[in-house]
Amino acid sequence: MARLPSRSAHDDEAMAEGQSPAVVHTKRFRVPEGRERAFMLLFVATMTAAAGNTALQSVLPAIGRSFELSDTVIAGAFALSALFWTLTPGLWARLSDVHGRKNMVLLGLAGFTLSMIGIGISVSVGLAGLIGSVTALVFIVVSRSLYGIFGSATPTASQAYIADRTNREERTEAMSVQASAQGLGTVIGPALAPLFVLPIVGLAGPLYVFAAVGVIVWLIVRRYLPSGDVPRQAIGGQSPTKGLWKDPRVLPFLVYGFLITSTQAINISVLGFHVLDEVALPPLQAQSYVGIAMLAGAAATLMAQWGLIRIFRLEPKDLIRWGAVLALGGNLISAIAQDFYGVVLGYAVMSLGLGFARPGFMAGSSLALDARDQGAVAGLIVSVMGLCFLVPPVLGVALYEWTAPAPFILNGLMAIAGLAIAFVWHPLAHAGEAVDPGETPTPPVP
Repeated sequence: MARLPSRSAHDDEAMAEGQSPAVVHTKRFRVPEGRERAFMLLFVATMTAAAGNTALQSVLPAIGRSFELSDTVIAGAFALSALFWTLTPGLWARLSDVHGRKNMVLLGLAGFTLSMIGIGISVSVGLAGLIGSVTALVFIVVSRSLYGIFGSATPTASQAYIADRTNREERTEAMSVQASAQGLGTVIGPALAPLFVLPIVGLAGPLYVFAAVGVIVWLIVRRYLPSGDVPRQAIGGQSPTKGLWKDPRVLPFLVYGFLITSTQAINISVLGFHVLDEVALPPLQAQSYVGIAMLAGAAATLMAQWGLIRIFRLEPKDLIRWGAVLALGGNLISAIAQDFYGVVLGYAVMSLGLGFARPGFMAGSSLALDARDQGAVAGLIVSVMGLCFLVPPVLGVALYEWTAPAPFILNGLMAIAGLAIAFVWHPLAHAGEAVDPGETPTPPVP
């Protein structure tokens, strides 16, 4: 029997106006006025954290070499934060079901802001020689852990907030737009970071600036974000949160997300060192080159999420496949790159792939479940992305110190594995396909 799109509350509204549901399903996604402000504020919150993190990533190699610490030690210092990020989203998902999505968005923003302040102070006193390099690194790790513990609350609650308020036809594009906040943040962070490396504050300057931005965004979200109340359908009923990762509807998306996002995590961690070695300049002078490379990758991500996905109306299964193909191509380019331009091209192609892949597995996993599980699956997705930044970056940098092409070869193998399961694992091969009429999902809350 053919599988038909399910009827939603939006279809009922359209029929009341004399339109057929089929006409509605062919229209381009447009956020109703009542949700537009909420989605925009979630976008800004995610973008702020992404910008601050990529600003930190862009100056981190220079900070490490100024402290005269090895590249692997600097990469490994952030493993504790990634561990916390992996472990905590399930907690924030459950609390968002009880206390509302908005409160968890605010909690994550507060964790981000306090973390940036702590790292900035640690870098300042370390570079000033008031404490030793190792001691400064310990304080950086502790401060970064605040973000690992609390920062994951924002993306977890944001994804669930959007899932609560979109139907099947809207969700892929809505989550693509939300995911593009990460891409825009990675444009803003590296582009602005060199401007704030000033004589007085030095490499800590970008951290203080984005901490200040975090305070402003927290105040705006607290004042203007509509209530994050959870729909009754998500509350009434016991959600199998603890065992959800084993659910055959969810597990394929988690495996794919880990494989492809790990290639991104390794690329981000290696990129600064790769650029520094190719341009052969002192860390401070090379900082603008690192920013250019990160800017190219972010621009490619935005091209996918703001342009290509909308133009071609790609479904989650298409995004998943193209994401793996482009991640493979980008890493092969990086493996054979002989100069700065080759590094930039490889990173940009890989980022284009992630621009497809991330909304693909986010929307696909969300569409596979009903309303009561949206908070839980959002937490799992965020946990997997944290897991990708736990071991893979350290391994990638260690491989890079051994021989430059090694981390990109590893990434290529993971991309091939992701591409293979995208075709043969049924939930991925059919991600986003419409459900039977008897499986009508719960209409979104206004």
